[in-house]
Amino acid sequence: MFTVLPFVVLLALVAILPLIPALAHWWEHNSSKFLVAVILAGVTLTYYLAFHEHAVERHFPAHGIVAPSAGGLSWGLAATVLLNALCSEYIPFILLLFALYTITGGVRIEGDLEATPTVNAAFIGLGALIASFIGTTGAAMLLIRPLLETNRQRRQVVHTVVFFIFLVCNCGGCLLPIGDPPLFLGYLQGVPFFWTLSLWKEWLFVNAVVLAIYWGWDTLLAYPRESLRDRSHDVRTARSLRISGLWPNGPLVAGVIAAVALLDPSKPLPGTDWHPWIYLREVTLLALVGLSLVLGSSEIRRRNGFSYFAILEVAALFVGIFICMQPALAILNERGADLGISSPTGFFWVTGGLSSVLDNAPTYLVFFKTAQALPAVGPAEAGVEVGRLAAISLGAVFLGAMTYIGNGPNFMVKAIAEQSGVRMPSFFGYILYSVGVLLPVFALTAALFL
Repeated sequence: MFTVLPFVVLLALVAILPLIPALAHWWEHNSSKFLVAVILAGVTLTYYLAFHEHAVERHFPAHGIVAPSAGGLSWGLAATVLLNALCSEYIPFILLLFALYTITGGVRIEGDLEATPTVNAAFIGLGALIASFIGTTGAAMLLIRPLLETNRQRRQVVHTVVFFIFLVCNCGGCLLPIGDPPLFLGYLQGVPFFWTLSLWKEWLFVNAVVLAIYWGWDTLLAYPRESLRDRSHDVRTARSLRISGLWPNGPLVAGVIAAVALLDPSKPLPGTDWHPWIYLREVTLLALVGLSLVLGSSEIRRRNGFSYFAILEVAALFVGIFICMQPALAILNERGADLGISSPTGFFWVTGGLSSVLDNAPTYLVFFKTAQALPAVGPAEAGVEVGRLAAISLGAVFLGAMTYIGNGPNFMVKAIAEQSGVRMPSFFGYILYSVGVLLPVFALTAALFL
C-alpha cells in the first residue's frame, strides 16, 4: 500500500499548497507544479525499477505481460508503467482538453444584457446545456466573461458566479465523454461513446433543480437588494449580445466530437472492419486546432484574453497524476472487491466524496477499476455493471462541484471573476454554498435514481 503514497501526496499538495500564503505564489507557476509532479512520478517509477517483484500488464502499443528482471534493475517494468500512463492514458486525455480549450478560445460572446434573474439563469442554463458538447472547460471559458459583463452594474454577483461553477463547470457535463475529463477516461477504458446519454434523467433533474434554486435566490433575495440607481444604470447601458468566431470554430468543435466518437483504435469504424490507427484521433485533434489557429481571428483571441496558461497548468499536474496513480489502479484491480463497496449508492458517495476534495478524473478511474473487479449481477459496460457505472460517473461529475479543487474549470472561473472585481468566497466559504445547495439535491438524486 505504501506505493500509493506519491499519488496521495501529489493530490494533497494540489489541495493544500494554494491555501498556504507563504507557498501560494510559488505554486501559481506551472514550472513549480511540473517540478513537484515529476519528482513524485520519479519516486513511483523508481519503485517499479528497483523493488517491484511481479509482472505488469502492458496496454500500449498492444496488450502483453512484462515480467520483472531476474537480476538487477527492471527497466522493462518501469518503461511499461511509463508507457501505460503517458501513451495509453495521458496523451489522449490532455490532447482532447487542449483541442476543446483552444478551439473555443477563438469564439467570443460580447454584449451587456439587463442583468435580471431570468437573464442570468438563461446564461447558466445555456452553459449547462452546452457543457456536455464542448466540455465544461470550453463552456465555462465561453460564457463567464459575457456573464460578468452583463452583471457589471450589479453588486450582488458572487452567488451568480458560484452557481455558474456548480452547473457550467461541473453538473452540465455528464452527457458525453467530452463533457468532463472523468467520462473521457471511462471512454478510453471501453465505455461506449454515447452510453453517457442514458444519464439524461439525472442530468435534467440536477441541473433543473439547482437552476430553479438560483432563480429563486436571485429573484427573492439578491435582486431586490440592488439599488434603484444601479438597476437604472443597468437598463441604460444594456446592449444586445454579439457572437463572433463561430466560423471556423463551430464546425471544428463538431469535428472534435466526430473524431472522439469515431476514431477509437480499440473499436472498428462504424459499418466497417477497419480499426483507426493508433493516435489517428490525436493527430486529427491537433489538425483541427491548427485550422482554428490559422483560419480563426487572432483579434478575437486577444479580446478574449486567451492564453495557454490554464491548459499548461492541467498538463503539468496530470503528467504526475497519471504516473503516480498506476500502483493504486493495480491494487484496486486485484483487491477492489475487498473494499466492501458494491451498491450504486455506495459508489456514488465514495467516488463523489473523493472527487470533491481530489481531482475527479483520477478518482473516477480508481473506482471504475474497483467496480470492474466486482462480479456484475446485471447488464454491464466495459466490464462494469451499468448501475455502478452510472453511480461512479454521476458522483465524479456532480460532486466535483463541491469545492474549488474538485474540477479544473472551478479555479479558472474563480480567478477570472476576481480579476473582474468580484470578491469570491474563500475555499471554505465556497463549501458553505455547496453544502447548503448541492448536498441536499445530490442526496435526493441518489434516492430517486440509484
